[in-house]
Amino acid sequence: MLNSSLLNQVILTFVNNFKEHREDLSTVLLTHQKYLWLASDETSTIERLSLIEGNKFTEHQQFRVAEFISLPGSEEEEIDIEGLAYADYYLWFIGSHSYKRKKSKPDNTDIKNLKRLAKIESEANRYLLGRIPLIDGKLLSSCQHPENPNVKLNAAKLEVINQGNLLMTALANDPHLGFFVKAAIPGKENGFDIEGIAIYQNRIFLGLRGPVLRGWAMMLEIELKDSTAGLLTLRPIGNEKELYKKHFLWLNGLGIRDLCVDGENLLILAGPTMDLDGPVQVYCLKNGVNIRENVFSNPEFVQDIPYGNRDDHAEGITLFQDVVGVPSLLVVYDSPAKSRLVDDDSVIADVFKLSQCQS
Repeated sequence: MLNSSLLNQVILTFVNNFKEHREDLSTVLLTHQKYLWLASDETSTIERLSLIEGNKFTEHQQFRVAEFISLPGSEEEEIDIEGLAYADYYLWFIGSHSYKRKKSKPDNTDIKNLKRLAKIESEANRYLLGRIPLIDGKLLSSCQHPENPNVKLNAAKLEVINQGNLLMTALANDPHLGFFVKAAIPGKENGFDIEGIAIYQNRIFLGLRGPVLRGWAMMLEIELKDSTAGLLTLRPIGNEKELYKKHFLWLNGLGIRDLCVDGENLLILAGPTMDLDGPVQVYCLKNGVNIRENVFSNPEFVQDIPYGNRDDHAEGITLFQDVVGVPSLLVVYDSPAKSRLVDDDSVIADVFKLSQCQS
């Protein structure tokens, strides 16, 4: 599928122990005009590439999340990182918070595959929402705030409890989401699934791939505060002083696949909740960082993003104007088409013009 708004393409090159994961990138974030942060939904690490030439990112550095934050599960288990955000010298990341169903395998007998399809599971690492100090392109466990020496920055996570965290506990009795949380519906089957995080000041926005309720996608808004060392807790917010706010968005029946702050607007990458091809679209929620709670909103359609036949599933977006000089978005793909694979360690991502969503 051709797209006239395609501005450029960039090449992302990884080291040997990650090169297989160039085919399952789940999020992307540009910081400091040159660092590209990425994650795979199959690992427990965060990746950093550096801009070397106009369209090449390389010098891959890998950061083990376990070096900065204690994991509730084994480091061998994936975190399923689905979103990255940067604010006030912190790199934030979010796991999917979802259940998963075993896939059938073409080499298995029907009997074995029937048993696999009956198995639903989750992993404690998937319920991580955390922050890590980010200074001059490096992640640190703790350090002084560069602009305020009286403030100490430290890595921390939302408190994890009983195969979940404080947010999941708060949502368990929610009239819209509680059923999905307690029923353990897999994320790719319209179950509860976080894909995307955006931060504005002290507000954290979480995009839900699912559930989509009669065509309405959902976004959560929370605020966190430090509890004990290395742990965060939810701060009561909103008119009712609840632990979260809910926002309902009309994205033509699609779920949220990523979020991105653009001034006071929110850019939304929307795609199917289920495991299928397209459509994939970008929307703009004007003044989205100040959206009122419990309202129905209709973000403006910005553009379509191409998708393939069982490949090229757009998973992450980040503003890219600092590199190319014009309003634009960098898009990375899960299951990239074979034509995107370069050598045995690189993959091609797309840069699209961003002609709308200007305040």
